Amino acid sequence: MGSTGPSYRTANRGDVDQLAEAYSWLVAPPGRVPEGWEENRAKAAIGRAIAGSESSFIVALSGPKLVGFASVYLDLDSVRFGRRAWVEDLAVHPAHRSQGIGKHLLDAAKSWARARGATHLGLESSEARVDAHRFYERERPSSRSKSYGWVL
Repeated sequence: MGSTGPSYRTANRGDVDQLAEAYSWLVAPPGRVPEGWEENRAKAAIGRAIAGSESSFIVALSGPKLVGFASVYLDLDSVRFGRRAWVEDLAVHPAHRSQGIGKHLLDAAKSWARARGATHLGLESSEARVDAHRFYERERPSSRSKSYGWVL
């Protein structure tokens, strides 16, 4: 009997601990731990996003084990673009990359946003994440921009 791919669903409160642990995939080089990172604060934020009506986590599971996730939020009602959504985080476990999981998660985030009236979906990616950029380019973005940020 051949193996099947991961299953996908919207996250629930029972996923909070696995999701918090999965953030290690994002902070491993070439990433970095964000200033002020605190696991309990992160778990609380994940819980709020899961429970919120304008946010969601989409998870990829291999059996009970989390192998990928995307967080998506309705962001703002832009004067220029209309309702916009934002993928805050998208990560796939290193051992499960290049298997279509990231594409499925991004497509699910697009569907989630579209179903809530968003006309645009955006994300940003650190300049150091060259592999991620190749993936995003393959997904044919409608636009590209440079992002700047300040820690307050």
